[in-house]
Amino acid sequence: MKNILVTGGAGFIGANFVHHMLNKYPDYHIVVYDKLTYAANLNNLADVSDDPRYAFVRGDICDPERVEETIKKYDIDTIVNFAAESHVDRSIMNPDAFIKTDVYGTYVLLEAARKLGLERYHQISTDEVYGHIPAGYSSVETDPVAPRSPYAASKASADLLVHSYFITYNLPVTITRGANNIGPYQYPEKVVPLFVTNALEGKPLPVYGDGRQMRDYQWVGDHCEGIDLVLHQGEMGEVYNVGTGQEIENLRMVEILLDELGASRDLIQFVEDRPGHDRRYSLNVDKLKSLGWQPQHDCEAAIRRTVRWYVENEWWWRPIKEGEFREYYEKQYGSRKVLKTGLDG
Repeated sequence: MKNILVTGGAGFIGANFVHHMLNKYPDYHIVVYDKLTYAANLNNLADVSDDPRYAFVRGDICDPERVEETIKKYDIDTIVNFAAESHVDRSIMNPDAFIKTDVYGTYVLLEAARKLGLERYHQISTDEVYGHIPAGYSSVETDPVAPRSPYAASKASADLLVHSYFITYNLPVTITRGANNIGPYQYPEKVVPLFVTNALEGKPLPVYGDGRQMRDYQWVGDHCEGIDLVLHQGEMGEVYNVGTGQEIENLRMVEILLDELGASRDLIQFVEDRPGHDRRYSLNVDKLKSLGWQPQHDCEAAIRRTVRWYVENEWWWRPIKEGEFREYYEKQYGSRKVLKTGLDG
């Protein structure tokens, strides 16, 4: 494993993974392959743009010819697939894009890996494929998938497709399913950067329903460490959960965020919940820990560190919250019913 194609590498988790790998492995070469949709940003990779071990190719994972051309040109031996439409709210508005990219795009990459004899394919997945998890239980990798949104269904479909290529073609694959990632370079449609930047602008924080949904917020760097470990020590054909192994209420996340900013809780605004909103995700991460991995941040530490990054990097997020984002934000929240209290949800 020396020449790695990181699809979706200009996005949030992908860019953090590129930084991690280039910092850790001096002999590795990374080729970022990205369509540069709204959530991707070459500023995420500005720090490595002059590194001779890094190259960028603009391309769509749904384009078989472009994918194969890139693999051959750069002598790629490994694909790590971060490329995906990833926002649940947008999947409710427009499922079509999610099926095309997350399912068909995964197929294109798997076919290229099979035809060209790559030594490794790794799929980045999500805890959302497990669906709502009742209290007192945490998802293990052998649990059946039970997605409840178009986004989650597209990712679950991709996971099943990846596994089928291992069984049918003996393609060397692994899958990681991550909890809610937070940290640098996350597009501010996602809840933590949205709420931090809204608070910095003195705008309301639109909390869905009663805010009592349970989530595991993990520092993106811990997730990258987990992916790295699975790439080097994971068993072929296996799935590994990656998270803190804890979860907190969304409302508690908001309180920590506001506390770190020194901002008033009066900014909290409870709004009508989104359709099919899963109440709880919870991952059992013992399988990954058995390989020697440990998260370096709990949920609160991850939230506070993320808040500080956005406070210190207004140059990055301020331009993003114009143009397309404003149109999306108005469409998503402009007509959403405001609740008197969270209990009304």
